[in-house]
Amino acid sequence: MKIHEYQAKAILKKHGVAVQDGSAIKKIEEFDDAIKKLTERGIKQFVVKSQIHAGGRGKGKVFNKHNRDELIVEGGVKFFGEDVKKAKDYAGKILNNILVTHQTGKEGKEIQTIFITEGLNYKKELYLGILLDRSEVKDIIMASTEGGVEIEKVAAETPEKIIKIWIEPTIGLQSYQVRELAFGLGLEGAAYKDFLKFIPSLYNAYQKSNASLIEINPLIITNDDKILALDAKVTFDDNALFLHKEYEALRDFNEEDPLEVEASKYNLNYIKLDGNVGCMVNGAGLAMATMDLIKLAGGEPANFLDVGGSASAETVENGFRIILSDKNVKAILINIFGGIVRCDRVANGVVQASKNLNITLPVVVRLQGTNAEEAKKILDDSGLNLIPATTLKDAAEKVTRAIKK
Repeated sequence: MKIHEYQAKAILKKHGVAVQDGSAIKKIEEFDDAIKKLTERGIKQFVVKSQIHAGGRGKGKVFNKHNRDELIVEGGVKFFGEDVKKAKDYAGKILNNILVTHQTGKEGKEIQTIFITEGLNYKKELYLGILLDRSEVKDIIMASTEGGVEIEKVAAETPEKIIKIWIEPTIGLQSYQVRELAFGLGLEGAAYKDFLKFIPSLYNAYQKSNASLIEINPLIITNDDKILALDAKVTFDDNALFLHKEYEALRDFNEEDPLEVEASKYNLNYIKLDGNVGCMVNGAGLAMATMDLIKLAGGEPANFLDVGGSASAETVENGFRIILSDKNVKAILINIFGGIVRCDRVANGVVQASKNLNITLPVVVRLQGTNAEEAKKILDDSGLNLIPATTLKDAAEKVTRAIKK
């Protein structure tokens, strides 16, 4: 689960991490009060930041929500110094309009919240990220002197500028590892000492919040040698959300794909893609293999959809409903291996969904495993115009041919 920058900073601050101060608003009428609160805290310079779940906000473009051809302003993040009037004018222009960045795609995202923050004078931007390295089964902290730049670009062009340390889960973060990061970043003096306090606090926040990612880009060295998070991205591990009931209130459904939100209501693992072949599969590994075979056959998967190991007729029908909500889908491939899930139960779901939803698209069905013969009879007796397949390759080729007819 992703959250906004202002929410991430509130969590980090609670764990003792030094962050850029600020106040979030959802209406322009709240602007003056936010400025007043920040001024009372001694803040004299201001930055206005759009809040969306995407990077590259500063280099993005804001377009009119009702007329996508009308460019409102360049940049979703701007520094205004002490000019509160210009800051308010800018905030009013971008609020409730569409910000397009390299991560949002051309459709962009609507700016429903803005974060008014303190303007800081600093002399250096750094990068810092904490996540789980699944190949090593250890948390990894990555740091770089190339702050303010996408880490993917640094990794591709100058990988030697990324410092990495892996944390042994049995002993935790060690002080020598923090010093290794500090030396690698070339820190010295007061900045070095402040960094030695910053990293343990940040890693503690990562662990205590059950985050799957914390990224600070940029991490800054202020003019008075303080280490501080100028930006913050936090993603929570969905499997640990039951430990943090309070995080549910942080979820912004407007930032999530409506189909993915709908699928989550039925415990379906769904991710929308750009293709035209709807996929319904049980098991993540089989789902990815299915998408690969579709690609090899010349098709384009429209989604990842894992109905899980206990799929029922209702689960299958809901899966169909989600897939059919994507107007790009021209055919559907059902690929089920019956281990825990019974193939006859899935077959009943296919028949039920086909009748209830009046499915007119070509549907290729491959059911193998537990009760596969019973499933075949159910489909054969249904009178529906379904396309049977035996092997995965056969299924992928048939669904691709069905689209081209």
